[in-house]
Amino acid sequence: MKTTPDRIELMQTFVRIVEAGSLSAAAQQMGATQPTVSRRLQALERSLGVRLLQRSTHAMKLTEEGERCYGRARELLGNWDAFEADLRGSTDVPEGTLRVVVPHAIGQQQLVGPLADYLQRHPHVAVEWLLHDHTPEFITGGIDCAIHVGAVDDPSVVAVKIAEIPRIVVAAPARMQGVPLPQHPADLATLPWLALRTFYRNDITLHHPTQEAQRLTLQPRMATDSLFAMRNAALLGMGVCVASAWAVEEDIAQGRLLHLLPDWRAAPLPMYLLYPYARFYPAKLRRFVEVIRAGLPQALPDQLLVQRP
Repeated sequence: MKTTPDRIELMQTFVRIVEAGSLSAAAQQMGATQPTVSRRLQALERSLGVRLLQRSTHAMKLTEEGERCYGRARELLGNWDAFEADLRGSTDVPEGTLRVVVPHAIGQQQLVGPLADYLQRHPHVAVEWLLHDHTPEFITGGIDCAIHVGAVDDPSVVAVKIAEIPRIVVAAPARMQGVPLPQHPADLATLPWLALRTFYRNDITLHHPTQEAQRLTLQPRMATDSLFAMRNAALLGMGVCVASAWAVEEDIAQGRLLHLLPDWRAAPLPMYLLYPYARFYPAKLRRFVEVIRAGLPQALPDQLLVQRP
């Protein structure tokens, strides 16, 4: 006999659709068919008497009612999971070992402070802080979560955007000695460049709050996949580069690097926290998300970890 999904299940499906970004991605993550996911969404809309999503061939957007429903649904699902955990006698005190994969560029500096805060708040948790620049195999590797910089293309994981990394143009004072400071992005074209090939190599676009974006074509003297190698090359005066403002903040404050064209910036890089889908997320992971987000500069508005089916 075929059973009808209850409202909790319908709301879980709706939240999954929103966070996956499409019906097909949600269906893949849930191990269901796209028609099944679509029917559940329609059933929830009929039950509530409102349209939650505006759907077209190439895009999906929350309606005003959908935005309100999404926030309330996440709150309700979180309360429901807490209710289930309480009935099972589960504890919400973080404990055990949390295994986290972090890129070298931010795992050795920017995130160590929030990590220390997390460990201080939760004395019953130990953390394995693993520095790798690739997305891990969560299940086979026994990884709880990973920090990822840049776009996320894997629909099989939850990707929570936790911050955006501002990027600025910098050079060593020695590099600019005897050279007029640039007043416009076009002035950078004659200078030697360093490239972080993970995110830019042969061109870079700089944005201004009120002026048209400027695209620069580059012929870098040095290209690397290491932010630290590029930063050290810049400190030695080998060239101009676009770097994470977080990574070079102290260098600029101490006068080791100059912030060129401060009104112009490259597009910020999104930072995500990734973790595999599960029915229940332990407190150690949920609290980690909260602390890491609160400890990052320019953190985004709250996007709390919720339980999913």
